[in-house]
Amino acid sequence: MRLCRFGEDRLGLVEGAMVRDVTAALEILPCCHQYPLPNYDILIAHLGTVAERAGALAPHAAPLPLENIRLLSPVANPGKIVAAPVNYKKHAQEVRDNPALHNNNPALLQSINTIGLFLKATSSLVGAGEGIHLWKPDRRNDHEVELAFVIGRTGNNIPKSEALDYIAGYAIGLDITIRGTEDRSFRKSPDSYSVLGPWLVTPDEIPNPGELELSISVNGEMRQKSNTNNMILGVAELIEFASSFYTLHPGDIFMTGTPEGVSQIAAGDTIVATVEKIGSMQVVVHLAQQAAVTAQQVSE
Repeated sequence: MRLCRFGEDRLGLVEGAMVRDVTAALEILPCCHQYPLPNYDILIAHLGTVAERAGALAPHAAPLPLENIRLLSPVANPGKIVAAPVNYKKHAQEVRDNPALHNNNPALLQSINTIGLFLKATSSLVGAGEGIHLWKPDRRNDHEVELAFVIGRTGNNIPKSEALDYIAGYAIGLDITIRGTEDRSFRKSPDSYSVLGPWLVTPDEIPNPGELELSISVNGEMRQKSNTNNMILGVAELIEFASSFYTLHPGDIFMTGTPEGVSQIAAGDTIVATVEKIGSMQVVVHLAQQAAVTAQQVSE
């Protein structure tokens, strides 16, 4: 099953090039209006029952052309975005070989097993239809295509042998990066620098996340192309690693790292990211409003 979030927080069931509006399935979710709100995503926590209800509603819902809707992140309220640095051997080598990528930062020259994982701000999360908005256009901004997955239930110290049972679904992730000397989390957390989409694919459609082709093109030019079997730490290992340091909750998003071929993007670019068994998402690059204002002030 492929579930998307679109428009004004509508819930959709994706069928080929069409989407069926099954927003009424959200009516079965518990109300959470009392402060404090839960530290997890309510929809993901109840995804099984919502998906069952969505399936029952779908035959009676009018199909909408996918090309006409604005796709949001399929997860609205993640507690955290966990990211895996230099998790492909060839990308790790290209970082070490290119000063424009590592900026003499010693943390960028070490292996994932040494430096561990990092967190991105949840405020950086957007969907494919919202686009990327560059905050520092005077600096190098790079694309990074990644397999992403979403945690479906709470757990910590999860053994690798049980890890895949904790996954609610898979998606395509774009981890956008400003190059520089600051901490990795800081440079990767501006608004819109975490793109998740185009929808969430349930695990029954992806029995082996460790054998998926992934690629990205910019303005029709292929930039990155690899397979998740080249990851240093696979999906199960990442869950085991992360959950040994903190509890995972429904809606937590993992970005599993990017292969070699990262390169610069600029306002006006069109990105197409693809992951096997998930699909493709098109994302347009813009100037962030504050960057556009600054540029205008400079020109004046």
